[in-house]
Amino acid sequence: MKIRTAVESDLDAIHTLIADQSVNTVTRERYDEFLGNGSYRHAWTWAAEEDGRIVALAVWWGMPQSEHPFSIDGLYYAGDGDPVPVWAELIRHTLDSMPEPPEYHVFLPSGWREQPEVVAALEPRLAAAAQAGLSQLTERLRYEWLPAYGLPARSTRLRFEPADDDAFLRAFVRVIEGSLDAATARAVAQDGAEASAKADLEVYQEMPGERDWWRLAYDEAGDLVGFIVPSANNGGPVIGYVGVLPEQRGHGYVDDLLAEGTHLLAETGAEQIRADTDLTNRPMAASFERLGYRNHAIRMVASRPIA
Repeated sequence: MKIRTAVESDLDAIHTLIADQSVNTVTRERYDEFLGNGSYRHAWTWAAEEDGRIVALAVWWGMPQSEHPFSIDGLYYAGDGDPVPVWAELIRHTLDSMPEPPEYHVFLPSGWREQPEVVAALEPRLAAAAQAGLSQLTERLRYEWLPAYGLPARSTRLRFEPADDDAFLRAFVRVIEGSLDAATARAVAQDGAEASAKADLEVYQEMPGERDWWRLAYDEAGDLVGFIVPSANNGGPVIGYVGVLPEQRGHGYVDDLLAEGTHLLAETGAEQIRADTDLTNRPMAASFERLGYRNHAIRMVASRPIA
């Protein structure tokens, strides 16, 4: 079996394989669109070829301006036998070429554990990811706000102001302390708070949302409380980051921040706002639900554990 990256002449074969969507994110329309804008690339689509025929694919996604992909969007198999070792080999080829280990994101319906066909499709994919080194699993709740749900009440106790990148970097560093976000905790354990904050800031700077939507939040005494990063990704408007400083936690400020971010995006004409939080981050999940967001799906993230 030959492992290689895709080339333009593989497009028909790729279209055939991705027609079997299963738990994968990729569709033919999405693949062609993202291939055009740089979120998918031939060099980021790895194929397993047997007797001149492509029998397996790993499709990776990344920011159009990025040099490397960020996550797997789909694993496909049309061969005979067990797909797990083939998928694992495809994943390893990308991991071995990456300066920073990417992840595997699988988007699942709510209540997926009670859906046997979803479990059957998910388990071999997670097994392949684990064999390739992506064995740390984080389950994230996906929330959605629609105009029909109504806008939450805007804060009357906080003042929101734009700020430059240096001010946001300092705020990111402070908010990271005690974060309940699993990815943040892993990054801090591996690289330290400041490096993790810089990496987070760069991710949000690269997103297609407007930079001038970001806000720092201050209380009546003028003390910094936290910040909100409304933004957008390829799918539309998102709440990118909600951060409350450690010394300001326990006062319900997360609701004030989330409400402000929701209003800022709604004012741009957003017809849908989405956001994720870890299943274990109960305070953030509770805030989404108090402010009218609804849990509509699950994101399962497989990543490399901290050594």
